[in-house]
Amino acid sequence: MQKLQIADKTYHSRLLIGTAGYPNFHVMMEAVAASGAEIATVSMRRVKFTDRSGENVFALLRERGITILPNTAGCFTAKDAVLTAQLAREALETPLIKLEVIGDDRTLFPDVEQLLSAAVTLVKDGFTVLPYCNDDPITCKKLEDLGCAVVMPLGAPIGSGMGIRNPYNLQIIRDIVQVPLIVDAGVGTASDAAVAMELGCDGVLLNTAIAKAHRPVLMAEAMKKAIEAGRAAFLAGRIPRKLYANASSPQQGLMDALL
Repeated sequence: MQKLQIADKTYHSRLLIGTAGYPNFHVMMEAVAASGAEIATVSMRRVKFTDRSGENVFALLRERGITILPNTAGCFTAKDAVLTAQLAREALETPLIKLEVIGDDRTLFPDVEQLLSAAVTLVKDGFTVLPYCNDDPITCKKLEDLGCAVVMPLGAPIGSGMGIRNPYNLQIIRDIVQVPLIVDAGVGTASDAAVAMELGCDGVLLNTAIAKAHRPVLMAEAMKKAIEAGRAAFLAGRIPRKLYANASSPQQGLMDALL
């Protein structure tokens, strides 16, 4: 069970967790703890950095040894994404950036042209870039070739909870990229996360599935177990699918029936 490696750092957990949409910071931190996640993503444009009590989300995460992954959610152009990333690096003193460049408000699908442009600039500027992208093998390969530390194709639209809608594309992406493959967006429940890992993905990044669950902390625990089970199943190697039955017990040495 190898560790997840992103650039020059390694992590025990293969679950990356978002910090938006929770009832309050207390529930969020309980969910983070239950998930076992070591990386938490924070939107630099959308998140409230402090709650009513004055608690600061960055301080809370750092106190618990969580790696903060700032993201550019809400950006629609490469220019805005690059500026947001630069501000995040200055404020948080980290080269890590989850790169999002959205094409429209309704689907929240990535704008591939703008995404690639931003990735070029940020990689050249010394960032460790984790790009949210379409589940398109060609786009993922281009992002790898540009120097991105990972590729993060969506499983389904952000916040949809539809699960892994195109497992075949993820399999192709797994075959052609060497950097870590992390499914980002669309996971709705623990079985979705397990499927992603069984396909050979190196990790799963999710937010809404936990934050909006009826019991976020319990769902976080379920996701942790699903990630671990899915990874183990992938490494174990599933049996091939067959149309007809194949007896699991040996046929040799059966006793003759007495007439």
